[in-house]
Amino acid sequence: MENTFAWMAWTPPVAIFFTAIVLMLIGMTLWQIRAPTIERKGFLPIPTTRGDRLFIGLLTAAYVNLAWAGLTELQQWMGAVVGFVVLLIVMRWG
Repeated sequence: MENTFAWMAWTPPVAIFFTAIVLMLIGMTLWQIRAPTIERKGFLPIPTTRGDRLFIGLLTAAYVNLAWAGLTELQQWMGAVVGFVVLLIVMRWG
């Protein structure tokens, strides 16, 4: 039987990335159970909850990382750091 995950380059950084996403989702779920969120308006043009901001922040971080990889010759880890900072900004003030 062919390995269904053979198309994916399962390297330690990829495993760390997916593990971090899963841990974020678990953490956000526990946080929601412990302290239910209310919608608020930050710099984003719509009222958002924590989950909304996490989703928007993850998408934005992914686009920043892709732009970094496609438009610069700099180290990719630097793009990941910039994407993470963008995620934190969206989560805090978005």
